[in-house]
Amino acid sequence: MTRLSLFLGLAAFAAAASVRAGELPAEIKQAGTLKLTVNSTYAPMEYRDPTTNELVGLDIDLANELAKRLGVKIIWSETPFAELIPSLQTKRADFIISGISDRSSRRETADFIDYLTTGPQFFVLDGHEAKVAADLCGKKVGTTRSTSFPVEIEKWSKQNCEAAGKAAIQYVPGENSIDVRNQLKQGRIDAAVQGSETLPYAQQQEAGKYRVVGEPFAIGYQGIMFRKDDAALREVVTEHLAAMIVDGSYKKILAKFGLGANAVAKPMMNAAPQ
Repeated sequence: MTRLSLFLGLAAFAAAASVRAGELPAEIKQAGTLKLTVNSTYAPMEYRDPTTNELVGLDIDLANELAKRLGVKIIWSETPFAELIPSLQTKRADFIISGISDRSSRRETADFIDYLTTGPQFFVLDGHEAKVAADLCGKKVGTTRSTSFPVEIEKWSKQNCEAAGKAAIQYVPGENSIDVRNQLKQGRIDAAVQGSETLPYAQQQEAGKYRVVGEPFAIGYQGIMFRKDDAALREVVTEHLAAMIVDGSYKKILAKFGLGANAVAKPMMNAAPQ
């Protein structure tokens, strides 16, 4: 074999490998569909439009644009937040894009491609006396039980309440963000915690109802969650997400929901610190 033919053979192999890396898994490509499930209680990430009952949100738009570029259609389903990870593990979903935070405890069987910055943030009813976050020491604070927020609240309370000789925050669990906000309106809790990406929408929908207290007290990322053995699907989705960031369609979707400040510069794998 001549040096030229060897070079051409290696180039052809590299090109073929490159094409394979960017292809959908055969079963998804053959079916022409992606199975995705969401918990539609986390506006503006995914929710039912109150006027049309249509499934809408930032994650919905992102997933639909990805599917368009992948040449497939999405079969949507809905499930409680606590069932999102089991639905991935049992292959009822091909991947998860549903306001789910990248956490190290979730990476034993899955990988995250992080696409949005987030962080837990305190909020109260507008007439509440709390002016700064430390005013919530000793108070009842609710958040969704199946998120990372209960741990973050406990950590913040130890550092900012108990270390200063104040009473610890009393954590009150909720089923989802809607349940937590209802507990707040019913006076069962003094304050609540949600991801910073959801609060502008809640304040817009119920004008004058809620007031944010302080800045997000932890930094994290929301990610698209893949099974570890689905590297090919993860890679092709990441390639298209990166292209969406470069061509501006990603930022256009974030801007539609008022979350341009939560953008990432590029997709990141398992980048959250906790």
